[in-house]
Amino acid sequence: MRSFGSLSALGLRNSATVTSRTCHASDFSGRILVDNLPLAEYFSFSKDGPLAYRSFSTTVLTPDSSGGAFPSNLLSSKTVLTPERTIGLFEDLVIPVTNFHDKDKGFMVLPGDVFDVPIGKDIIHRVVLWQLAKRQQGTHSTKTISEVSGTGRKPWQQKGLGQARHGTLRGPQFRGGSTMHGPKPRSHAIKLNKKVRRLGLKIALSARAAEGKLHVFEDLEVPTHKTKNIVNYVNQMENTKKVLLVDGGPINDNLKLATQNLHYVNVLPYCKLC
Repeated sequence: MRSFGSLSALGLRNSATVTSRTCHASDFSGRILVDNLPLAEYFSFSKDGPLAYRSFSTTVLTPDSSGGAFPSNLLSSKTVLTPERTIGLFEDLVIPVTNFHDKDKGFMVLPGDVFDVPIGKDIIHRVVLWQLAKRQQGTHSTKTISEVSGTGRKPWQQKGLGQARHGTLRGPQFRGGSTMHGPKPRSHAIKLNKKVRRLGLKIALSARAAEGKLHVFEDLEVPTHKTKNIVNYVNQMENTKKVLLVDGGPINDNLKLATQNLHYVNVLPYCKLC
C-alpha cells in the first residue's frame, strides 16, 4: 500500500457525479499509496497484511470541489475521487487497484476500522513527537570536574593574599574548567501506549483515504534498478514532495536500489509502520 498528500479531517460530505458498476475483487497482492503523512507518506500492503477481499458492488463518485468541511490547513486544493459519505463512521471503503504502469487491476475493499476512523489532530501530534524524540541520537556529552584535564593542586594559599578561596583550577568558574549540570549521553525517547500509536497510524491512513490520496498497488515490482524510473513516476504525481512505499511482503531488490539515493522516497515493510 502507498500514499501521497497532507492530512485530511473529519466531516466532509460532497455532492457528486455517480458512476456505478458491479465487480469482483481478484486474488492478488495489493499495495496502497498515500502522500505526505506526518507518520508516513505512502503505504503498500499485500493480502498478507491487514486488507480484506470480497465481492461487492461499487459506487464511485466525483466530489464537487466547492463542498466540504475539512480544515483548510490539512487539505490540498486538488479535486479527488472519493465516495459520497460522512468520514469517520468506520465504513468499509472501495478503492481501485493499479500498478506502476497505471493499469486498472480491479478494486479492493478496505476495512473501515482502519481506513475510516475519526480524525484527531491531537493523536497525530503525540505520535509525531514520539517519533521525533526516538530519532534523537542523544550522544551529547560534557565533562564534569572529575573528568576535565588539569592539576589537582590548590592554586594558592587559603589566607593572606586577599583573593577568593579556591581549591582547584578545574572548577566551572575557570577557563578550560568543567561544565556544571551539562548534558550527558541519554535516550530522549518518551513512552507512548501502543493503542495510541496504532490509532495515529489509522488516523493518518483515514485522512489520506478521505482526501483521495491513498492508492492500492497490485505489486511494487519495478522492471530495472534504475533510479530514473522512480523519479519519472513520482514527477507525474501532483502536489507530492515525499513518498513512502510500504510493501506487504519482502521488498524487491530492484526497488531498494532504485530508491536508495532518493531522499524523498522511503521503502518499508508493513510490519515497521508501528
